[in-house]
Amino acid sequence: MAAVMLAIFMVATDAYIVATAMPTIVADLGGFRLFSWAFAAYLLAQAVTIPIYGRLADLYGRKRVFFAGTSIFLLGSLLCGCAWGMVPLVLFRALQGAGAGAIQPIATTIIGDIYAPVERARMQGYVSGVFGVAAIIGPTLGAFVVEHVSWSLVFWVNLPIGFATFVMFGLFLHEEREPRRHRIDYLGSALLMLGIGAPMLALVQIGNAGAVMLAALAMGGAAALAGLAAHERHAAEPMLSFKLWRSRVVAVGCLAGFFNGALMMGVSGFLPTFVQGAMGRDATAAGVVLAASSVSWAFASMASGRLMIRTSYRLAASIGGVSLVIGSIILILLTPASGLSWVCAGAFLLGVGMGFCNTAFIVSIQASVGWNERGMATSSAMFMRIVGQSVGAAVFGAILNFGIYRKLPELGNAVNRLMTPAARQSLGAAEIARLAEAVGSSLHTVYIIAGLVAVISLGLALALPPRLSPTRPRVRES
Repeated sequence: MAAVMLAIFMVATDAYIVATAMPTIVADLGGFRLFSWAFAAYLLAQAVTIPIYGRLADLYGRKRVFFAGTSIFLLGSLLCGCAWGMVPLVLFRALQGAGAGAIQPIATTIIGDIYAPVERARMQGYVSGVFGVAAIIGPTLGAFVVEHVSWSLVFWVNLPIGFATFVMFGLFLHEEREPRRHRIDYLGSALLMLGIGAPMLALVQIGNAGAVMLAALAMGGAAALAGLAAHERHAAEPMLSFKLWRSRVVAVGCLAGFFNGALMMGVSGFLPTFVQGAMGRDATAAGVVLAASSVSWAFASMASGRLMIRTSYRLAASIGGVSLVIGSIILILLTPASGLSWVCAGAFLLGVGMGFCNTAFIVSIQASVGWNERGMATSSAMFMRIVGQSVGAAVFGAILNFGIYRKLPELGNAVNRLMTPAARQSLGAAEIARLAEAVGSSLHTVYIIAGLVAVISLGLALALPPRLSPTRPRVRES
């Protein structure tokens, strides 16, 4: 369990540290035009590999696949710290993401293996709390490292943590499996990567690529997914088993992961923009708002694990869904004149909702399948969450940019100066008021849509079977 939490902490903290250090890294390496690709390359590689790692873990065991993925992640971390320019950094980040696709899904699957359903609910809550701790430690550590040491250490800090997880899993995780030959579905893997990667690349490139390129990526992805669906029906050991989605629990949990991932981007990606752009606060205030969400997420995850043991998955998820709706309503009612406490209240409730929902859905999914499908089911849920984050970032970002351009086509670039107090002083009072109003009204539209997504999440929570719980699992452990 300690090894699982350490592995997840490594991946979670890496995201926050890198996000904090990236402006310094770009200033040193140059190539600001590739700034977003340092994140997009990692996210794309992680997303397309998650389902593959999950299936391989079902075929060959968790430990071997976890070691392979973690090795790739650590190699990518080592090379990122040695990067001499933004192009190599983006390539090494893609390699790092290709390894990260194994770590969190397999570590979470291992919890499903080593604990019975009742204990699993509690432990998954603790693991979800790791993300809250990482959200607090990561930015602080990242800022300290780039200011007092070197930005390379931002990536190299993963090496001792990863080595410790290798040793702990090697010593304490014992898998009893009968060795037999497997047929790897190479064609299915290639179609899956193309079918997932092409549409996600189109989402990332919205606003930068032409309509023809975006259409080609979307159509290519659709064709690959259609080919995957036809191929997997006849594969001896399919890479992606569509029969899993016949389970009501798995289908509901994966769809909820998609919508919750999109909603999460409305908080982590765009709430700081409102705090700094529309309200005129500094980055510290934005950090306080995100901390409110992260801390409540951590404690709600633990509370969800305990609640579902005594009641049901549906009740725990429904409490989360209600919190998401109320938190979204608070954000919809935000104005530039609102106090910071009002913003923190909305972020706090959204964090509570995420904590209850994510824990309830992942535990219910793991309890609804046997050992041979648990890796695939877990990775499918996490994959859908990442896709939701990508779609949410693209859609909400497009709404924000379009809203600002529609209101102030001649002052769109001035929004950059609105985000920091020092640059904000160079703007006139009337210009600040116009820009703040444009940012606030555009984000108001974002949060209305986020509210609709929250209602869908609540509906999916209510769609879970009413009496299903860790003490009443649907399937026996195999």
